[in-house]
Amino acid sequence: MSVPLGSRWLVTGASGMLGRELTARLSRRGVPVVPLVRRADLDVTDPAAARALLARHRPAVLVNCAAWTAVDAAEAHEARALAVNGEGPGHLARACRATGTRMIQLSTDYVFAGLADRPYREDDPPAPRTAYGRTKLAGERAVLDTLPDGGYVVRTAWLYGSGGANFVSTMIRLAAAEGTVPVVDDQHGGPTWTGDLADRLLALGAAALRGTAPPGVYHAVNAGSTTWHALAREIFRRAGADPGRVRPIGSGELARPAARPPYSVLAQGRWRAAGLAPLRDWRAALAEAFPALLRASARGGTVRR
Repeated sequence: MSVPLGSRWLVTGASGMLGRELTARLSRRGVPVVPLVRRADLDVTDPAAARALLARHRPAVLVNCAAWTAVDAAEAHEARALAVNGEGPGHLARACRATGTRMIQLSTDYVFAGLADRPYREDDPPAPRTAYGRTKLAGERAVLDTLPDGGYVVRTAWLYGSGGANFVSTMIRLAAAEGTVPVVDDQHGGPTWTGDLADRLLALGAAALRGTAPPGVYHAVNAGSTTWHALAREIFRRAGADPGRVRPIGSGELARPAARPPYSVLAQGRWRAAGLAPLRDWRAALAEAFPALLRASARGGTVRR
């Protein structure tokens, strides 16, 4: 993959699981990168701060990984979530417009109702059922409306990786304990490794700079689909534990303020329009990621979800 050297990238939310992975991969490729780790580095809800930062660094590409990700808390605090997920990307997009920066906005499967019977395409109409989904959709629209020629929205789902709280690491920890583990078996999606997603973001940004990637919405998830229950069984098997300890339950048994999408499988047809390959099958990605996740668990790394 060719990433233009000398083209500075700026990554917001660089302390998160995906932001850390992306920043590390940019650095390994010798690409100048400005990682914004703390809110003190940039408060995305402050338009003046966004303008000043972009004017100072003038990046070629900005990847916005900063987000309000507390799905349940957003139900009670939608205005606060909207300030980060909806208005914040708009501030960044306007700052990018002033500096000619391409912007990649991370989004989510929650913009869909989750009631489909086939994978959601990039052009399917959104219909979020939660506050979190509504705020993320607002961010998508702000970026695409402000940057019709240089705005990219990348929707992903079911993320896992090293250095962050996620389902896979949680199951690794539980596999090393005793007893049964209840996991929902009526939600379908595509587990997505941050390593593979970071590589696609690098490829998309490079293609955007070359002018070969049409702006707009892209879905980026590891291919195929499974349920949380089946994924947990596969994690137990890889960890050397008995998959039979994973007990299937229905979503209704978990009292959560925000409804989870029953079906959040995303199709990836848009990548070919940019001359890029979609992400590989989720099983192959999990097999590659698993050793590092096991090591992180053994060291007592962050494994909660």
